[in-house]
Amino acid sequence: MKQNLFSRDFTLVVIGQIISLFGNATIRFALPLYLLNQTGSSALYGTVMACAFIPTILLSPIGGIVADRVNKRNIMVILDFFTAAVILIFSLLMGSVNLVVLLTVTMMLLYGIAGAYQPAVQASIPALTDPEHFMEANSVINTISSFANLIGPVLGGMLYSAYGLKMVLILCMVCFFLSAVMEIFIRIPFVRQASEGSILKMVKGDFYESFRFIQKEKPQIGRVTLVVCGINLFLSAMIMVAVPYLVTEVLKFGSENTANTLYSFSQGALAAGGLTGGILAGVLGKRLSVQKAGSLIAAAAAAVFPMGIALALDLPAMESYLVITGCCFAIMVLSTMFSVQMISFVQAETPGHLIGKVIAVILTIAMCAQPLGNALYGVLFELCKGFEFAVVLFAGGISLVIALAAGRRFRELA
Repeated sequence: MKQNLFSRDFTLVVIGQIISLFGNATIRFALPLYLLNQTGSSALYGTVMACAFIPTILLSPIGGIVADRVNKRNIMVILDFFTAAVILIFSLLMGSVNLVVLLTVTMMLLYGIAGAYQPAVQASIPALTDPEHFMEANSVINTISSFANLIGPVLGGMLYSAYGLKMVLILCMVCFFLSAVMEIFIRIPFVRQASEGSILKMVKGDFYESFRFIQKEKPQIGRVTLVVCGINLFLSAMIMVAVPYLVTEVLKFGSENTANTLYSFSQGALAAGGLTGGILAGVLGKRLSVQKAGSLIAAAAAAVFPMGIALALDLPAMESYLVITGCCFAIMVLSTMFSVQMISFVQAETPGHLIGKVIAVILTIAMCAQPLGNALYGVLFELCKGFEFAVVLFAGGISLVIALAAGRRFRELA
């Protein structure tokens, strides 16, 4: 039976995502910024962010397996309640435990939960919508994520600057609790899959099945995934480390509160770019050619160069900030359109009983480069103080080479 895009249950998923992702965006903005304010070290910041990504890589494939074998609604509810509990424990321990250790463990838990959570959301879309609505449904989810990332850092930055970290923590706890309550009322069709033998045997079997599908039946997906690894290593990681470090530590704005507020706006610009890219992907729909998706990544890499040039010319702080923020907006527009295309392609080409596992494996492989990149750029910016532009130009150059060389791989997609 045909389903409308905004059915009752998909609408509840959307509302739950709005609340949950808002809290996620806010807490992920505030905690690393707090660390950077307290230490001023890009190397420490990059190392902590690298550690935070490790659980995401480890738990994403587990999340995919669980998403195919457990009711996806229950996964969302349990993980949102657990996230609220993690933030509560951090709030109680803050001030009595070593900050770096406490924040690192908390960030690892938060990113690990997100890694297990997102496969359940992505795998629920085919169960709640018809194939002709996959692009629009993914666009809606991406748009929500981008909108939350737009509002979360801006509001979080204002609250952080005015009232400190405690107020941000309280707000995020409330968001995750409300999201969990909302998700209790979602009905997602679920057929329990038969399992034989031990849990370890089941996990190994599911992994084998997913990798076999990617390697044998859709090998082009595996090759494209490796390309995305390279982009994550040299482009995404640079943006993640460079923006907070450049805005709060390198550009001189006169006061810490001013720098923090401007950083929240730059994070908002990244999110606004994601929002715009998600909307464009939904509006353009099938008119976006998957075979030409490589040009989107090439354009995103090219948008890095004005950032490096502005830093090399030693422009006034506000002018450099505007260039950096504008480039980040453009990069996010292009990369979000690319992401929606790729996820929709995988969902359409993957059998229903494999969707959660295959998406999780792809995301895991693609994310493996992220912690390496975070640590790499943290060290590079520390070693190249006064010559930060060289690091930015290096990232843009390598990313552009990878994107152009990978164009043929994208044209192979059918």
